[in-house]
Amino acid sequence: MKVLGIINFENSNAHVEGLGDFRPVPAMAFMGRYRIIDFVLSNMTNSGISSVQVYLKEKPRNLIEHLGSGAHYNINSKRGKLRILYGEKTFSSPVYNTDVANFMLNMQYIEEDNNPYVIIAPSYFLYSLDYSVVLQQHIESHADVTCLYYNTSNAKEEFLGCDTLTLDKDKKVTEMGTNRGKRKTATVSLECYVMEKKLFIELTKKAVETSSLYWFKDILRDSVGELDIRGYGIKGFVACINSLPEYYRVSMVLRDRKVANDLFKPGWPIYTQTNDSSPSRYTEGSSVRGSVVANGCVIEGTVENSVISRNVTVRKGAIVKDSIILPGSYIGEDAKLDHVIVDKYAIVHHVKSLKGTDEEPVYVKRRDRI
Repeated sequence: MKVLGIINFENSNAHVEGLGDFRPVPAMAFMGRYRIIDFVLSNMTNSGISSVQVYLKEKPRNLIEHLGSGAHYNINSKRGKLRILYGEKTFSSPVYNTDVANFMLNMQYIEEDNNPYVIIAPSYFLYSLDYSVVLQQHIESHADVTCLYYNTSNAKEEFLGCDTLTLDKDKKVTEMGTNRGKRKTATVSLECYVMEKKLFIELTKKAVETSSLYWFKDILRDSVGELDIRGYGIKGFVACINSLPEYYRVSMVLRDRKVANDLFKPGWPIYTQTNDSSPSRYTEGSSVRGSVVANGCVIEGTVENSVISRNVTVRKGAIVKDSIILPGSYIGEDAKLDHVIVDKYAIVHHVKSLKGTDEEPVYVKRRDRI
């Protein structure tokens, strides 16, 4: 594909409480073995995009370590390149740290790329899609911009704070708004845009001239009446990880194999950094059901309806229900966890009971000892 893939960072509406204190959203561990960025990056490489730029908003170390050279995403360094970019500048206030500001600070790398088209997609949306099909339709439609969207019938609880689109009968975008959770149905923008690289550069520079606080989606909203912006609807599993309750909800939903099959599709691998730890060990008397358990774990207690990441230990008598345990954590004897998210390398030993809810799961911070 003659496309430059740009993976954008999350906007200011996305805040995953607790987990976001230690790493950016794209670097968050997910479903036992993945990071959230793995899904959009795999979409790009599976679609034949070999030149990819990943933009980082803050706390770059975790994501840089995870992405590496990009070889494990099937990016051939002889034909393409994975470039990790961020604003090498101190902003006077976090509100100035926008995607547009970072695009301008790295504009030379965008202009030097010889691909005529760009696909800009944020890392915090989860779905599986062949972008080459979208590009083909974009070219055939002669539209200026193609914007991916998803129709949801549960807008009061999902995709809160996400952009919405109003489309006419020809799927032309007539208005852009925000999902405030007031309506049951919504046409949610996936903030994924396809256009010529020349137009992308023009719009980025126009955004800078308009306002120092503008995000790229803001200049698109201003341009609805001037540009031919068309919607491209997708089906299957779609989610947006923009809060801690949503991170929890999506993780729990994907334990269902039927639901997961719409995201983890045959012939469409989700690439990630490999781990050579040993298989998980289940001792006599342990009990596991309705759960996803990664490799390297030692399970001596009971695990129900949970997501257990790599190298987690659950000791004898412990009961982990409806919870998410991130890599390297230790759950001590007789501990009772219900609706809890335990961050990496935390030890739950002295406190014998923690209980949250679907809307407010209890969060145990990284490397904490309780």
